[in-house]
Amino acid sequence: MTKTKTTKKLTGGIVTIIVLAVCLCVTTVALVRATVSVDNNLFHTGSVKINLNDGKPVIQEHEFLFEPGMTVKKDFFIENESTWDVYYRIYLDNVSGGLADVITVTIKDGEEILYFGTADKLTRQNTAAADDTLRIGQRRDLAVYFYFPKEKGNDAQGLDLAFTMCAEATQTKNNPNKLFN
Repeated sequence: MTKTKTTKKLTGGIVTIIVLAVCLCVTTVALVRATVSVDNNLFHTGSVKINLNDGKPVIQEHEFLFEPGMTVKKDFFIENESTWDVYYRIYLDNVSGGLADVITVTIKDGEEILYFGTADKLTRQNTAAADDTLRIGQRRDLAVYFYFPKEKGNDAQGLDLAFTMCAEATQTKNNPNKLFN
């Protein structure tokens, strides 16, 4: 009789495993059939690329010896080489030197002032996107003005200013708040 109980238990265990395996197969087939597929869905990613003055410096080192009351105007451009319209901002990076909080920098698009402040304030963290957008392939000719305030006089004599002018862009699509990464 013990042999019969063991055989029954073993047979019951095998039957249970077979039933569970069949349930697993049925569930898997049901999940696969429940999955919806739509053919020919294609996703494309774009690129954001800005040309800032063909990579050339806007102002050369030792190009000017600034004096109190002096203003220097330099022309440059920004161009959208992206695959979508972009918001952009222009800022100064790696700002150093004793004139960083003396020289005022104004960036203009024609008569419209895009950015204004001392060099040490026009950093990436302090600069917002320009009010307008750059369309695909659009080039905008801009000017930057460097002004050495007359009232600084000789207090700033012998000081210098170094910086890198940068441009950053982000796509306009799905980005109404002009957020940069």
